Amino acid sequence: MSPLHSFSSLVIYQLKAFFYRTKINGKRTGYNKISFKPFTIKHLSIKPLSIKPLSITLLLSLPLLAYSTTSNKQSPALTLYTNGIIWNTEQPSNPHKAFVVKGNRFVAVGDKSLAKRYQDKVQHTVDLKGRFVVPGFIDSHVHFLIGGYRLSQVKLRDAKTKREFIQRITAKSKQLKPGQWIIGGDWDHENWGGNLPHRDWLDKAVPDHPVWVTRLDGHMALANSKALELAGINNEVKDVKGGDIVRDKTGRITGIFKDNAMAYIANAIPEASAQQNQQALLDAMTYVNQQGVTSVVDMADFTSLNTVKQLHNNQQLSVRVYSHVPLNQWQALKQYIEQNGRGDQWHKVGGLKAFVDGSLGSHTAAFFQPYNDQPDDKGFLVIEPEKLLQQVQGADKNNLNLSIHAIGDKAIHTLLNVYEKVIKTNGEKDRRFRIEHAQHIAEKDFKRFAELNVIASMQPYHAIDDGRWAEKLIGNRINTTYAFNSLLKQDTTIAFGSDWFVAPPKPLMTIYAAVTRRTLDGKNPDGWVAKEKISVAEAINAHTIHAAYASFSEQDKGSIETGKLADFVVLSDNLNAIDPKTIKNVEVLKTFVDGIEVYSKY
Repeated sequence: MSPLHSFSSLVIYQLKAFFYRTKINGKRTGYNKISFKPFTIKHLSIKPLSIKPLSITLLLSLPLLAYSTTSNKQSPALTLYTNGIIWNTEQPSNPHKAFVVKGNRFVAVGDKSLAKRYQDKVQHTVDLKGRFVVPGFIDSHVHFLIGGYRLSQVKLRDAKTKREFIQRITAKSKQLKPGQWIIGGDWDHENWGGNLPHRDWLDKAVPDHPVWVTRLDGHMALANSKALELAGINNEVKDVKGGDIVRDKTGRITGIFKDNAMAYIANAIPEASAQQNQQALLDAMTYVNQQGVTSVVDMADFTSLNTVKQLHNNQQLSVRVYSHVPLNQWQALKQYIEQNGRGDQWHKVGGLKAFVDGSLGSHTAAFFQPYNDQPDDKGFLVIEPEKLLQQVQGADKNNLNLSIHAIGDKAIHTLLNVYEKVIKTNGEKDRRFRIEHAQHIAEKDFKRFAELNVIASMQPYHAIDDGRWAEKLIGNRINTTYAFNSLLKQDTTIAFGSDWFVAPPKPLMTIYAAVTRRTLDGKNPDGWVAKEKISVAEAINAHTIHAAYASFSEQDKGSIETGKLADFVVLSDNLNAIDPKTIKNVEVLKTFVDGIEVYSKY
């Protein structure tokens, strides 16, 4: 068996998840907000708002009615939303007070006088009761299908000890038939002192189940002996370029596979059915709607793309999706676009994702200098720069969009060099190259982002997570880590996201992380590398209008403006007026997509 040519196993192994779910049987499905169990919607006529005509006040305590927004014809009626504190992208200190929605668009936005001008024209009036309203959050980096599967897989993120790690996997095995794969994980070995887990931990506990559980960054995973057996892997297996198979002093495989080497096990996992994939995406959409997310950039593959397409055809989308596929498949994407087009406001295609290196926590992020805790290790590139250049050049020449993962300073420098060469060769145009994560930047490279118009697609939650232990790994290099403020000072466009499944898809937590930089362990109350903290306004815009720009959609979304799509979120508190430390406690009360309520807390 040969591993994948480039690191796409992060996606592949989860797309093969062996989870049997409730069948849809071709029917439209909605959700019960408590249990996430599907229910069938039959002959249900849904209006944009569950309110009576004219100026009856909408109380912010309506029951949840989750459904697929694309399946509902938009009402031509005008709805006035008034008495709110409404995010003004251009002037954050001067919020709007009201807006009017017709169908799926904002048709007017303004101050209190707007209510008077429209009071005789509207069919519905909603009193926001002073609530804070922001544009629908755009998550610039998710692995959407994997995230949906993760909701029902074994959860190890907060396992604090070896014993707890084993107990949770054992408990999951009791829910499955013998022989079924146990998949999921998100473990963090730093929780129990830094020792990597070993297949011996699991062989006695779950001998009848193959196990494949990833570290929380998705760049290394643990397989038990049953999984190795099914994959045909023994101690004689060869290492793979751009990956690592961890062995003990005797040469015995420990069960840990990193980056490209993960494909050895991923290829042995049974494929999920199309129906299972659809259910996973439906679960994912329901979950992120609850967090205030209305659009995502999906870093995945053609399996995920085709699943989104099918749900769109079935009128079951409640989240707008910009699909990405692996860079080494750019010619297939080109052909797909020639046959199907680039999509619409609900499902957009044309994006490509690749990896230059791995992650910090897995010691696979590529640095110029060695890791402080492993002096012989600088991490590694998972693709040769020449091969990367060739692929990027071909894709860019065909007007495809590039969003490429680079975490270590050497990887970021390498990718900037590739982008610069492609710009010179292919000529100037509005290409909006992106670097995904852009976590550890060399001082010499900060100015190059703005000079090359490269967007930094970043995930602040990683900063307050990695900040617990990053200094142990890279020492003083933390001073240019997650450098939100330094990049903004260089006029670089920053787009925020979560990297879900790797981190929670919760924009309010993302904003909290960017503004406070208070690490999850509570040991940095004034902020980890505090000079890189940014303002609330900068963080909100990075999750809305700048995220829209990063996905070529700023003309349609990202702000509450006349003519734009009516995607917006009602929050419990004004983020501009509260102590930043409490932002993580703010609640999403309602989420609207296309002018229709897709989530309500009450």
